[in-house]
Amino acid sequence: MSAPTAPRPRGEWMRRGDWVRPRPSASGYRRDAVVAGVLAVAAWVSSLLYLGAVDQPHAPPWATAIWAVVIAGSLAFRRRMPELVALVVSVTFVTGQYNGVYEQLFANICLFLAIYSVGAWGHNRMLATAVRVVITTGMVLWLVGVLVYQAITPDSMPGVSHDGVTSQFLAIGLIQIITNLLYFGAAIVFGNAAYSAAEEREALTERTAELEREREVSSRQAVALERVRIAQELHDVVAHHVSVMGLQAGAARRILSKGASAVAGSAASGSGVTGSAVAGSEPATGVRTDPNPDPRVIEALGVIESNGREAVDELHRMLGALRQEEPGPEGGPGGSGRDASGLPSASRSTSTRGVEQLPELIREAEATGLPIEWTTIGEAQPVPPAIGLTLYRIAQESLTNVRKHAGPRATVDLRLRYLPGAVELEISDTGAGVAAAGGAGRTAASAGGANASGTGALGTGAPGAGAGGGSASGALGAASRRGLGQIGMRERVNAAGGELELGPRSRGGYRVRARLPLGAPRREDLG
Repeated sequence: MSAPTAPRPRGEWMRRGDWVRPRPSASGYRRDAVVAGVLAVAAWVSSLLYLGAVDQPHAPPWATAIWAVVIAGSLAFRRRMPELVALVVSVTFVTGQYNGVYEQLFANICLFLAIYSVGAWGHNRMLATAVRVVITTGMVLWLVGVLVYQAITPDSMPGVSHDGVTSQFLAIGLIQIITNLLYFGAAIVFGNAAYSAAEEREALTERTAELEREREVSSRQAVALERVRIAQELHDVVAHHVSVMGLQAGAARRILSKGASAVAGSAASGSGVTGSAVAGSEPATGVRTDPNPDPRVIEALGVIESNGREAVDELHRMLGALRQEEPGPEGGPGGSGRDASGLPSASRSTSTRGVEQLPELIREAEATGLPIEWTTIGEAQPVPPAIGLTLYRIAQESLTNVRKHAGPRATVDLRLRYLPGAVELEISDTGAGVAAAGGAGRTAASAGGANASGTGALGTGAPGAGAGGGSASGALGAASRRGLGQIGMRERVNAAGGELELGPRSRGGYRVRARLPLGAPRREDLG
C-alpha cells in the first residue's frame, strides 16, 4: 500500500511488513479497567465457592483476595504492556495452585485474555512470539511434570486406576494435555487474527483515502476537460462569426474606397466616363459601388473591422484562460506564478485592459462621432490590474450606451481622478432627454435599473417623461430591459470593494461615478 500522506505520531505509523498497531483511546483503557475489576470480584467469589468443592487446605480469604486482584486486576494494563501482563498472570496462576487457591474458572479466563492480548496488541512481534512460546511451553511442561509425578506416586490420586495401557489415569492425562494445547493454541491464533484484522482495517482505510484522492483528481480532470470543450465551442461558434463580421466590414470598406478611387481617376484623365458612370460604377467584379461614398461610411466600416479584430483577440485570450490548468502553490503548474513574458500569470489570464488603454477607448469612441472631453486629475498612481480592468469595463459600457441611446448631439465628459488610496472614474453625458422634471437630483440606480424622468444617455433603459413631455431613453444597461449593464458594473465595483453612484444630473443628462480603493493611503497624503 502507499505511504500515508501525512506523518503519523510515533508508534502509530504503518508500512506494509513493519506495521505497528496504534494504542486504543482513553475510553478503551477505561473499558479494560472495568473488565479487570469485574473479573477480580468474580475470581474472588469463585475462590470462596471452591472452599467447599475441593477437600484440601485453602488459603485465607485475604490471601485469596490479593491473588484475585493480581491475576485479574493486571488485565487493566493488557493493551499497554501485554507481554508483562501475560507473565504476571501466568506466574500468579501457578503460584495460586501451590498456595491453596484452587479456583480454575476465572483463573483460566484471565490467563487466556493475557495470552490473547500479547498476540493482539504486542508491538514487538518477535518478543510477543517469544513470550507466548515460553508461557505455553512452561505450562505444558508443568502439566506433564504433574502427570509424571502422579504416575510414579499412585497414592497421590486415590481411587484412580493406573493399570493397563488404557487405564483411567492415562485417559485423564491425555485429556488434560489435549485441552491445554487447544486452550493455548486458541489464545495464540485468536490474538494473531485480531492483530491481522486491525492491520487490514488500517490498510483498507488508507486505500479508501487514496481512492478518495484519486476521485478528487478525476473530478478536477473532468472539470478541466469540460472547460476545454467549452473553449472549443466558443471558438467554433463565437470567434467564427465575429471574424466573419470583421472580414465583411473590411471587404466593404475596401470596395467602397477602390470604387471611389477608380471613378475619380477616370474623371481626371478624361477617359470619357459618362454621366451615368459618375452616378454609379460597376467594376469587373460585378459589385456596384458609389463613386462618391460618404467618408463617414468608410470610417464606420473601419471601426467595425477594428472592433471585430479586437473582439477576436480578446476572445482568444479568454479561451486560453479556459484551457489553462489550475495553478500550483505559487500561481502556476511550475510554481513560478509567471508566464513566458515574465508577467504575473494572474494579470494576463483574462484581459490586459486597464487604465492605460482608456485613451485608446476614447479615440475609438470619438472615431464614431461622439465628442468626449477627457481629463485626468491628480498625480498618477499605480493601479492594480483588477482595478484597472474594472475601470476600463465601466468606461466601455458607459460610452457604448451613449453611442447607442444618447442621440446625435450628446457629448461626454470623462474624468479620471487619483485620490489618496483610491481612484475615481466619472462619466457624464448631456443625453437626448436632458430636462429634469422639477430639478430632480441625482438618485442612486437600483440593481435592476432606475426609471427617472429626464434621464440622460447613461441612464437605464426605462423611458421617463421629461419636462418637455418627450421620453428619454437611458443608455447604461439599455442593452436589455432589465438593466444588465448596471448590474454588471455594480457587481464589478462590489467585488473590488468600491462605491458606485448612478443617477440623473440636476441640469440634465446622467452621471456614472465609480470609486475604487488602491490600498492604504500614504502618510503624506493624509497630511
